[in-house]
Parts: sequence; C-alpha cells; structure tokens
Amino acid sequence: MRAHQRWRWASLSASLWWGSLSALCAVVVPLLFLHLPSASIAGSMAARLFTAQTWIAVSCGLVILMAFNRVEDDQVQAEGRVLMRWVIVGILSALLIEWALAPRILAARGDAQALRLWHALGTFLMLVQWLCASATLWRLARHPVDGQGRQPH
Repeated sequence: MRAHQRWRWASLSASLWWGSLSALCAVVVPLLFLHLPSASIAGSMAARLFTAQTWIAVSCGLVILMAFNRVEDDQVQAEGRVLMRWVIVGILSALLIEWALAPRILAARGDAQALRLWHALGTFLMLVQWLCASATLWRLARHPVDGQGRQPH
C-alpha cells in the first residue's frame, strides 16, 4: 500500500474515532439523561453505548497502527511513531474504562461516594481518550505525505 493510501485509511479511522467519541460524550449521553424516564435507565443505555465506543476506538486505533507499520518513507515512518504513541494511549484508556472502571461503576450504584469517584475517573479517561483521538486526527489532517509539503492527488 502506498504512503498516501495509508494516510487516507489512517485519517478516515481517526475521523471515525474522534467523531463517534465526540458525539457520544457531548450529545448522545446528555440527551439520554435528559429524555429517558430515569437516571438508571439512561445509565444502563449509556453503558452499552460506551462499550460500543470502546470497540470503535480499538478498531480504529488498530487500523491506524497497521497503516503505519512497515512504511518505507522516512518522513511517514517518523510521523507514524509519534501517532502510535497517541493511538496506544487512547486504546489503553478505552480498554481501562471498559474492563477496569465499568464493572466498578456498576458495583458502586448503591454507594454515592464510590459512584462519584469511579465516574470521575471514567470521565478523566474519556477526556484522555478524546485528547488522543484529537491529537491523532489533527496530526493526520495537517501533515504532508510526500515530503515536499503537498498531499498527493
């Protein structure tokens, strides 16, 4: 696969990751709590959506990592190393939320103080994931592919 094709697949994946995460956190989940009859129903639905978002993040992250695996162009390879750091931290954040925090949030439903703590940690990790997706998308959107400051046709 040529460098510009790799770049396009990575850009598409980063766009999907950032866009789905942004829409979920900024629009969908707040609307669930606003319009569903109870916070527990909204929380249950939000948990399912966050699980789906985890797998979107992992899938998109893997596509980005594969796009920059074994590239010949030194400039693309150097950029790929920087992007890999952002992507790996973003994927780890998503997996930590899913496998470490989500079970604790469910278990803490009866304890308001513990629930606040686990939600705060979850919110922090979602922010970390969003920042990683943002940095990845930003770098892919601005960086030239061909080494001469131009995007290929």
